[in-house]
Amino acid sequence: MVSAINFHVFVLKVVQIVRSNQLAVQFRKEISIFSTWSKTYFMDILLVILGFVCMIVGILGCFLPIIPGPPISFLSLLLLQWTEKSPFDSDTLWLWAFITAAVTALDYVVPIYGTKKFGGTKRGVWGSTIGLVVGLFFFPPFGIIVGPFVGAFLGEMSTGKATNQEALKSAFGSFIGFLVGTLIKLIASGYMAWMFVKYVFA
Repeated sequence: MVSAINFHVFVLKVVQIVRSNQLAVQFRKEISIFSTWSKTYFMDILLVILGFVCMIVGILGCFLPIIPGPPISFLSLLLLQWTEKSPFDSDTLWLWAFITAAVTALDYVVPIYGTKKFGGTKRGVWGSTIGLVVGLFFFPPFGIIVGPFVGAFLGEMSTGKATNQEALKSAFGSFIGFLVGTLIKLIASGYMAWMFVKYVFA
């Protein structure tokens, strides 16, 4: 009788140990799953924050010549793609990579074409760029329009080879070329920014 009771107690202890081991294993699994989820979650948050920064800098880069706007805007899409969502397919990313490259190339070609079309010089292009920066920071928002034109005019006058009328004509060409290039960049970066916001909050 005593042996039977001892055996029963022994069996109960074994069952308790097994159950406790199972609970420990299950607990470790839950902790592992939570740890993996939390790492992924915080990494996604970090990537989205960096993407937002790139999106804003990309828009600013459409106006500031020292910042390549569309490439930085495209980087925001890549950062979003590296999150767990991965909202874009490869065709979409390749398409926007091509658009980004094309817009960046046009940004160099269009101002030069506009300048040459109206007989402008490199100083006119540089004057337009400097005028934009000055106008953007010191005379917003009208400085964005007036600054490049005044800068281009002063740039053409600084050559010493142009009359006021010739400088105005050349400045107009530099201004138009600069304006078209900026508009193209803004359209591309703006659309990428819209895509980024759309898929972040989808």
